[in-house]
Amino acid sequence: MQNSLLDFLLFHGIFIIGEILIVFTILHMLYQRRTPTSMIAWLLFMIIVPYISVILYFLIGTRKQPTKNNKSPLLLKDGDDISTIEANSIDGILRSNGIAGASKHNHFELITDSVKAFEVMMAEIKAAEKSISMSTYVFNNDAVTKQIVSALTQRAEQGVQVRLLIDSLGSYKLYFFQGALKKLRQAGGEVHFFMPLLRLPYQNYINLRNHRKIYLFDEKILLSGGMNLSAEYMGPTKQDDQWEDVLFKSMGEATYQYAQIFEDDWAYAIDKPLRQAIIPEQDVHGDAYIQVVPSGPDIKGDALFEALISAIHTAKERVWIVTPYFIPDESLTYALKIAKHKGVDIKLITPKASNHLIADLSRSSYMRELAENDIDLVLYNGNMLHAKAILFDNAAAMIGSVNIDNRSLLLNYEVVSFAYSKTIISEVETWMQGFIDNAETQMSEASKIRRIVENFMRILAPQL
Repeated sequence: MQNSLLDFLLFHGIFIIGEILIVFTILHMLYQRRTPTSMIAWLLFMIIVPYISVILYFLIGTRKQPTKNNKSPLLLKDGDDISTIEANSIDGILRSNGIAGASKHNHFELITDSVKAFEVMMAEIKAAEKSISMSTYVFNNDAVTKQIVSALTQRAEQGVQVRLLIDSLGSYKLYFFQGALKKLRQAGGEVHFFMPLLRLPYQNYINLRNHRKIYLFDEKILLSGGMNLSAEYMGPTKQDDQWEDVLFKSMGEATYQYAQIFEDDWAYAIDKPLRQAIIPEQDVHGDAYIQVVPSGPDIKGDALFEALISAIHTAKERVWIVTPYFIPDESLTYALKIAKHKGVDIKLITPKASNHLIADLSRSSYMRELAENDIDLVLYNGNMLHAKAILFDNAAAMIGSVNIDNRSLLLNYEVVSFAYSKTIISEVETWMQGFIDNAETQMSEASKIRRIVENFMRILAPQL
């Protein structure tokens, strides 16, 4: 009898605690002023898996939360080379959100070939005189990265400061098995993992990943874009299964701002005071107008997202989007449809099949919706297309790490560059045209079961 009473009290005690946690979670969502779509998705999780969903919410449901463990706000400093003239409406809306204006006299070189990307990367590693600072989401332990690590180790032995920042989730295999980094560390190179996985949940936000790709050499030369460090993205020889992606090389004021972003990320990762990036000499490196736009939990508001929505609404001729994953916010979908109805040429350039089945299932419903509104789908038939870029009329080209999905636009630490120079815009257009020429324009018909699954995935989209 006594045991039955204890079992009864224990069961109901756990039940009551669980219900209190669910109520607390709902109140937390209301306090955060989350979107109805996001709240509905989490409420559905709580109905299906009531207690597990609460744990998942506090692990992966967080976004911009002011806690002592959060990364401090990132405020990019202007250099003397910042233009006081608004390049266009995109520049204007970014400035009004506190983003530094476009800088002039930058050098900008687009790199779309995997072999050239590797050659440039290795050449800059070997040419660096003082420092090499690299930040990446994916760092695989493969034949290509072994060459990169070997070169970095050699430079560290020669007295060059080498710092490598790797996202622990994006490179989880290397995070758990770090033997490949031993010699680099012994040579004096510093390697740290962003937001380590092996922390208690209240000390960490596993949901907020560093997706930025920043490769700096002497704080004067920058490589950035969509390429991570692995054989999928680059290598000394062309491989049949290498992905299509883009990297760019830059020198000038824009490089200084990328250096600031790296220093801020590095200080957070190693939990030490922020080191100020070196202010560059005001030299004329080229004629490119570049605006550097970071986004993520360390940026107040959603400047990049606002700029994209505004740019789509104000576009007069075209909006060409290259992205591997397309799981947009509802407002972005409506913006694209409205622009199309105004006569703007909207093209979504994306792989026919990506490297993630869940992403493909999730994007399909949105892509069918675009097609129903006569928006051009460009389904690339070649290797996996991993690049991220957007053309807005002949006014701007955006290149960086941001995918067109909720995770990239509203959760992860990201960075892009807006280029406002005509030569760069023309070069990006030619590159995009290559995908258009080798693509299908019709999605395959979906069975009733597949259509149900695709539409169901829209409910999960805010968390993907």
